[in-house]
Amino acid sequence: MRTVYLDYNATTPLDRAVREAMLPFLDGIEGNPSSIHQSGRQARALLDDARERLAACWQCRPGEVVFTSGGTESNNLAILGTARRLRDHGRHIITSAVEHHAALRPCEYLARREGFKLTIVPVDHEGRVDPSGVRAALRPDTVLVSVMAANNEVGALQPVAEIGALCRERGVAFHTDAAQWFGKQPFASIQQFNADLVSVCAHKFHGPRGAGALYIRSPLQPEPILFGGGQENERRAGTENLAAIMGLVSAFIRFVPIPVFAANRLTPLAARLRSRLGAIPGAEVCSPLAQCLANTISVTFEDCDSLSLLAGLDLAGVCASSGAACSTGSLQPSHVLLAMGYGLSAANGLVRFSLGRESSFEDVELAAVTLAMIVDQIRRSQGAHQ
Repeated sequence: MRTVYLDYNATTPLDRAVREAMLPFLDGIEGNPSSIHQSGRQARALLDDARERLAACWQCRPGEVVFTSGGTESNNLAILGTARRLRDHGRHIITSAVEHHAALRPCEYLARREGFKLTIVPVDHEGRVDPSGVRAALRPDTVLVSVMAANNEVGALQPVAEIGALCRERGVAFHTDAAQWFGKQPFASIQQFNADLVSVCAHKFHGPRGAGALYIRSPLQPEPILFGGGQENERRAGTENLAAIMGLVSAFIRFVPIPVFAANRLTPLAARLRSRLGAIPGAEVCSPLAQCLANTISVTFEDCDSLSLLAGLDLAGVCASSGAACSTGSLQPSHVLLAMGYGLSAANGLVRFSLGRESSFEDVELAAVTLAMIVDQIRRSQGAHQ
């Protein structure tokens, strides 16, 4: 049985050329970049070069690039660090109802434990934030707005450049979690988001897991959330992972300026998958037709739960995902679908297919046929027990 991998929004395979770029730093470069001896100086020079190359690609200053362990740390540093740095100016923050939990949870923590007020702006039925909603939520004491660039569950693209311009006009720091954007959407420079902070995650565009970065627009200086040494210009303590950083930089330069998730190839595949899934009785495709990641198609079934659907797909060799998270044996509904106005049953029945560079029409057909069979089996089983 062959495996059909349709979960590229969760992670992408490490590219072979990126792996080759990392290898010398796994067993050849042994120095700590913070050490003053020859081996340490060599490592420092290579780290500085990597930062400069990524900054050149981003069209920003090298000092505005902070290397992290991934998207989660980047989001936490951006949100917690910025809110704490600016708390003397106000304790109000704004985010959207469809953010990744790596952004929602830090916002909620600030509200629950550190005296901040949190406004969560709603989205429409396509999962999109209206900039006018952000404008209405802004207050004199607002210090930070965080809105993702592209939604990981349904693929909806957010008007972040417009929101960022609005925040800049009002003197409010703006952060965007762009983990799902890079490699899928056009990229000219990091300035295109009009953001003060932009989160990057390497394994979303064929880089290594455990590698990320955060753009911090000068002169903003978020408070650190990790304490120890003075690495990353006092912003992120911990010995730099040179191999992971080299993989991140290599993958970004290779796969972001010319998106590895080529829309002209993936759009016909996604359209075919959307059509086939939409033809399944009782199915509703949740991903918007316009302003959506070309690789992402999510579908929901009100009378089937995600866990059963994904288990059936997995047994057939099809790797997909869901907006639900299984915790201590209980299935949690997709907070994204709930925010989009779907009912609890539909939010419990989400399946997400995210295509990538190895995806084919055969993969799409197999996934659609398999899911239709699984839905039919679940319904027959439910009927037999009624």
